[in-house]
Amino acid sequence: MNFRTTFTSEMAWRRTSGPQHHSPYVFAVPRRRGDFFTSPIDMLPDLENLIQLQQLEHSASDTRDTIEGIPARLTSLEVRVADRREEVSAATARLDEHRAQRRSLEKDLAEAQSQVSRYRDQLMAVKTNREYQAMQSEIAGGEAELQRLEDQLLERMLESDELSGEVTRAEQQLADDERLAETDRRSLEQERTKLAAVLDQIDSGRTDVADRLSPAIRSLFDTLSRERKGVAVVEASQGLCTSCQVRLRPQLFNDLRSNSSLIQCESCQRILYFAEHRHMMR
Repeated sequence: MNFRTTFTSEMAWRRTSGPQHHSPYVFAVPRRRGDFFTSPIDMLPDLENLIQLQQLEHSASDTRDTIEGIPARLTSLEVRVADRREEVSAATARLDEHRAQRRSLEKDLAEAQSQVSRYRDQLMAVKTNREYQAMQSEIAGGEAELQRLEDQLLERMLESDELSGEVTRAEQQLADDERLAETDRRSLEQERTKLAAVLDQIDSGRTDVADRLSPAIRSLFDTLSRERKGVAVVEASQGLCTSCQVRLRPQLFNDLRSNSSLIQCESCQRILYFAEHRHMMR
């Protein structure tokens, strides 16, 4: 920015030399008779408007950020429900697989029972002791296999009850999350509508405040806001610019304590104001 720019008669740069050592970054306001800004309870109206405009800019930015964040929050709700659906699908798949294994086991058990029955029928037809002993051995082996399959089937039945419970719980959790997600979705949509209305009000207020500024000062604010990530007006406190943290020259800091002129930071060029003075007015 060229700090030697000449503004209209309403606002001009003040650059002096000599022992006063005034900063080239100080706006001088032409005085009319009876107009004084040296009183500690007075603040330059343009500075007051600039502070208010900056506050509105912050509010608008925060509101826009919240609005822009709502789609991600809606997506988060959808992801949560989708995760629950996957849990239901996984639990159902485990139960279906278990039921298939159980049906296969029941089939094996039925075949083992039939085999033992055939062995017993054949036992009645044997004619020698050796054949009888061999058949008894087959029957004993068949009964042992039958017992093993029955034990496995009992375990599967118990597991089936547990897996069925998991499916029921997963389905209930899904239903609960779907209801909660729908409630949250409606709430977020309502929030978005309200925030859009708030943003309209802020934009309207910004226009009203900006219209109270001269074209030169408004242009300066817009330029600084654009070049300084939306921050054109900042507090000066304890001899520092609170934005860039550069220490101000004592004379410059002393000049801005009255808030009677527009003074820019010599480092970041943001417009400065003395916040402690505003606190005293309250």
